[in-house]
Amino acid sequence: MAGGRRTLGAVITDLRTRNGWTLKEMSQRSGIPVSTLSKVEHDRLSLTYDKLLQLSERLNISIADLFVEADATLPAAIMGRRSVGTLDNAVRVDTSNYEYYYLCTELRQKRMVPVVTRIHAQTIEEFGQLVRHSGEEFIYVVEGAIIVHTEFYDPIELKAGESIYIDSGMGHAYVCAPGYKETLTIGVMSSAEEDLSNLMHDAHHHVTKGEVKKRAPRKG
Repeated sequence: MAGGRRTLGAVITDLRTRNGWTLKEMSQRSGIPVSTLSKVEHDRLSLTYDKLLQLSERLNISIADLFVEADATLPAAIMGRRSVGTLDNAVRVDTSNYEYYYLCTELRQKRMVPVVTRIHAQTIEEFGQLVRHSGEEFIYVVEGAIIVHTEFYDPIELKAGESIYIDSGMGHAYVCAPGYKETLTIGVMSSAEEDLSNLMHDAHHHVTKGEVKKRAPRKG
């Protein structure tokens, strides 16, 4: 995973700049402290999904558009679009349990949320509470193996090449299977409601506690 991709800090800076806000104004609008926003913009701190959700809700913007580059424009009519997603141009967001790589971020009003995720949590105890949100999600295991914990089913192990499709409103969590320090998955999330583009903040998953420092990219 080579350098050069946009960071969450660059995303937040772009958002603030294109709206003409100072850090203080953005803090007042989002409810996130100025010191936290400053650290995020300088890539010294990341935001967990619950904070990204708070940011998008307070600013009345979907997470899909939160990650859109500053010069991206909304087409008058969507007749045909395409976006080539690579890890080099993905937006990376780190939490204590995961490394998220949001793909195809230049497209606004996406009806799906494509994300590559490296999972680090080793046990459900380490992961914490099951999470839930509106919509559905599809997870495909690329490398390693994971244990899928859900609210209504016994835990199940998925190996590389296997996948799962779930109702995201059901409590769920993904952790590494025994013997794996990390695993790699590809996920696609969508909302159950019609206006999917405005509900991106409900489409992503796996809330972790608090705010965590960004870790160096892992090899593998």
